Parts: sequence; C-alpha cells; structure tokens
Amino acid sequence: MEALTKHEQLIRHIEELEPGVRISVRGIAKEHGVSEGTAYKAIKEAEQTGLVATKKRIGTVRVHRSRRGSLEGLTFGDVADIVEGQLLGGAEGLQRTLHKFVIGAMELEAMSRYINEDSLLIVGNRQEAHRTALLQGAGVLITGGFGTGEEVIALADERGLPIIVSRHDTFTVASMINRAMYDRLIKQKIVLIEDIMSFGRPADVLGAKDTAADFHRLAGITGSFRFPVLDERGRVTGMMTAKDAAGSDPQTPLERLMTRHPITAAPNITVTSAAHTMAAEGIDLLPVVDRHRKLLGVITRQEVLEAMRITGRQGESGETFDELIGAGFERREDEGSFRYSGVAAAQMSGTPGTVSEGVLATLMIQASRRMVRESGRSDHMIESVTSYFMRPVAIDSQLHLEPAVLEMSRKSAKLEIKLSDSSGVAAKAILSMQLMDGY
Repeated sequence: MEALTKHEQLIRHIEELEPGVRISVRGIAKEHGVSEGTAYKAIKEAEQTGLVATKKRIGTVRVHRSRRGSLEGLTFGDVADIVEGQLLGGAEGLQRTLHKFVIGAMELEAMSRYINEDSLLIVGNRQEAHRTALLQGAGVLITGGFGTGEEVIALADERGLPIIVSRHDTFTVASMINRAMYDRLIKQKIVLIEDIMSFGRPADVLGAKDTAADFHRLAGITGSFRFPVLDERGRVTGMMTAKDAAGSDPQTPLERLMTRHPITAAPNITVTSAAHTMAAEGIDLLPVVDRHRKLLGVITRQEVLEAMRITGRQGESGETFDELIGAGFERREDEGSFRYSGVAAAQMSGTPGTVSEGVLATLMIQASRRMVRESGRSDHMIESVTSYFMRPVAIDSQLHLEPAVLEMSRKSAKLEIKLSDSSGVAAKAILSMQLMDGY
C-alpha cells in the first residue's frame, strides 16, 4: 500500500511541474526518497497519459497535456520529429506552439514581411534569413542538410528559438508536414472513451463489504440499478445489478451476490470498440479503469451511442483511404431505391488496366453503410462480408452499386450488394452487420 501511495505522490508532483522542466529517474528518486524503480514507473505512466514526453538530445520533459490530434497543439519539437530533423540550437523552444509556416523562396526584404512571432521559416542555407527569422521571434527549419553559422546558433540559444536541420529538400519537407497535419485532422475524428468521460464527477459505487440493503438504498437515490463494486483499494472486483439482488436477504454482503470479473474498459480505447463490446455482451454500464484496475469512472450505453452519432455528423477530412475511394460516388434517385454511381479512377488500379478487387470490396461495403445510414440506422458494425467477383472491371468504367436489404431487425441486418458496369453485373457481396441503436 505504501508503494502505491508513493506512486500517486510522484504523479501529483509531475502534474504540478511547469511545462519545459526536465525530469530524470535519478532526480525524482533522490528528491522524494523512493527507489529508482518506483520513480521510473511513475514517469512511464506520466508519459502514457501525456504529462511528459521524451525528446532526442534533451531527455524527458514536462509538456502541455494537449488533446490527441489537436491541430492547435503542434510544437517545434513535433515538427522536428516529422521531418526527421536534427536540432542545432534553441532547445528551450522545442515545446513552444507554432502558429504558421513560411517558405523562404523570395528576397530577404519580402520574406521578412511574412515572418511573425512563433512562426517557422522553412529555408535553405541563407544565414541572413536565419538571423532575421530569429530576431523576429520565429524558429528556423533548414532544408537540404545544410548548417548555419555559430553566431546564429548562439542567437537561437539566447532567444530560446529552435534551429532544426533536415536532410530533405523544401518540397519534401512541406509535403511531410502537410501529411502530418492531415493525420492530426483524421485523429481528431477518432473519439476515445477519455474524450467523453467526466473525470471530475465521482461515479456511484458500492463496496464489497456493503449489503443488499445498501444496494437498494443507492438504487432508490440514483434511479440506477447497475453499480461497480470496489475493494478497499478502489479496484473494480464486480458489478451489482437488480437481477443479482433479487430475492436476497437485505444483510447479505455484496461480495456473495455480485457478478465477479466484470468487463471493463481502458480510457484510451475507441468509442466504437466500447459500443461493440456493450452490444455484444448486452451491458448498459461499462466501468473505465486504469492499468491497476482502479476505477476512473463509468460510461453508459446511451453516452457511447450519442458520441458515435456526433462523430458521424462531423465533416469528412477527405484524406482517409475509405474517403478517397468513395469520394466520386453519388446517390442516383431511381424510384426510391438506393443506387450509387461513379467512375473507376486510375488510382484504383490493381492488375494493370483493371480495378483492384480490394477497392471493389470497399466500394460495396461503403454502399451498404450509406444505405443503412440514409435509412436512419446510423450506429452499426460490420460483422462479415462474402464477396464474389465475376469478371475484371476496367479503369474509367462507369460503376453502379445497388445495395438491397435481405433481412433487418432491431439488432442486425443482412444485405446484398451488386456492382455493375456497362457490361452487366461484375461483382456481388453478402454482408451482415450489427445495429447498435439505443433502446
């Protein structure tokens, strides 16, 4: 128990540090009088939760706990990692957030008008441009593997603005940064359990030594009939429901009534994964625990489904493979039926001259998803797909996708999808999915 208390004290100490402060296992252990093993575990957990980060040539530092995938939280250190860069100077500024990029492909006088504080100048071996950027409060990214003068490096250290050198050319560097920005945009759409949880609101729980009478009392106060059961160390050991308490003596301890080894979730799993688990297991309340099984909070089935609906209404980023494949396919009104049409682009090629079978399967799955969404059943998970390819499909062909419902209930659906071109049906698929609308 003492080690756990020390662990929590170390985490709290790390949380109170200012961003940019360097942290070491030996320093933490010496300052708090704990073993280096205990200090190491605390630092690793802080790294997993985003409190600290390990940077090349710097070590472990306290960082801002920015939202995963946030575009606003891009730092100079992030850019250095993206472009596989080497730091020449200004290490103190790696955790500063940058606001814009400037490519220095112009005369120095014209360039200086576009350089602002906390921007990043991307330029080649032009030392005057490096100096000007630093004087105006901007970082510098030197492309082509070139260096810079000692006085410029000294100026960067003095002002706390990083100078980063990358072996790639300017076009490649700009492309790498652009790709990373799109990746962040895509990650913003991925909702995790920790994004919808309220960590500050305590969950309604029961103890293993509580009785059936305590369960009925808490149920009467909260109106809920499902509660996690915790041991004396705050770890989830069971779940208690009205079914478990039915017909029991009021003084019976919950440890004799509860369902042991309940299903739990980590805060970093996706909402979609949690929804699938809750639907498959038929549970309405999911305890969220840390790696020690200590309770962090609970989420309900309704909260999960609402988060999925909100995510589904977000605009597309246009950069995932699925979105790129289905971008040119539109619904055609045909006597109320569902029919999607588009052209097979050259990028869909597999065997030269024909469309990849993987792309055809993806198109049929997308058509089925769109049909289900447009029918008002937004929350679903694909369970199985069986595809049949009758003949090759040529590039630049006009394709038509026609999904049809074979069977649909409140919890599941089975569909048939036909893919045809000008010569007739080219592929078919039979698809089954789990529907997860609330009840």
